[in-house]
Amino acid sequence: MNSMQMLKKEINLVEKMIRKDVATEATVKNLYEHIFKSNGKKIRSRLNLISSSLHRNKNKIHRIRLAAIIELLHTATLVHDDVVDDSSIRRGNRSVNNIWSNAHGVLIGDYIYSKAFMYMVDIGNQQILQELSNATNDISQGELIQLDAINNKEITLNKLKKISYFKTGRLFEASAKTGAILAEANKKYIENISKCAKNIGILFQIKDDLLDYSTNLKTGKPQFQDLKEGKITYPFFYAYKNANNKQKEILINSLGNKKVQTLKILELIEKLNGIKKTEDLAKQFYKNAIIFAKEIHNIEVQKEMIELTNTAFNREK
Repeated sequence: MNSMQMLKKEINLVEKMIRKDVATEATVKNLYEHIFKSNGKKIRSRLNLISSSLHRNKNKIHRIRLAAIIELLHTATLVHDDVVDDSSIRRGNRSVNNIWSNAHGVLIGDYIYSKAFMYMVDIGNQQILQELSNATNDISQGELIQLDAINNKEITLNKLKKISYFKTGRLFEASAKTGAILAEANKKYIENISKCAKNIGILFQIKDDLLDYSTNLKTGKPQFQDLKEGKITYPFFYAYKNANNKQKEILINSLGNKKVQTLKILELIEKLNGIKKTEDLAKQFYKNAIIFAKEIHNIEVQKEMIELTNTAFNREK
């Protein structure tokens, strides 16, 4: 069995573990099953399994458990995000808050978080617990910083990058780092795979921002959602910087406007180089990720990290 087949088998085990140990209460069960009905891309748990694969059969159950923790943490943040953003669609299905209520979304998100922390206790590794606790704290900070960015035309590029890191890059980084810690890897391996993963995560977020401004219907989420929620992301940021006063006024009036003429705004953002500049930024983080991936001396892991970087860069959904 080659490493790709092994990884696929391990992902299946992660999915099985996620579906285990669910409270028998009907409400909890129904909410939980709805959330995990769609499998998602599992890119973070995949990253974690790659990172911990140095000694594949050592600590096998903990490797699967740790990847499940990563997936649970990620899913909990998504459920809470939907409440904050009042989103009606998640992974092509109706969101929890759309079918049930915001209260259900908040509480089932908390339930998923606590399940992840119970699994962390089972693993019993202080370093892993510390890294994941810090990452969870940073993710929450990222969400709060993003609230300050709503309709904030004064936002800086550095602040946008910080949001991308905390919101997305941080869990990618923690996924790789905790996998490497579990594998008892050396300091250099931990450092390179963590930095590679951090860059993949930020790249992933930049592509997410680009996809929101595309007319591609494969994404499984409403288009121009960020714009309609008043969120300033990279395409809007770069376009606004290049706009004259009249164009600035058009862009500002489109922010948070649910009835905005999206194609007209997309045309303007493209004309003002917002899309191209964002694509250039994505290329920068892609190159960084590749540089760190090539510093990983385990050829199998290096190859899989490069593949993951390419997947993040070329994604269309």
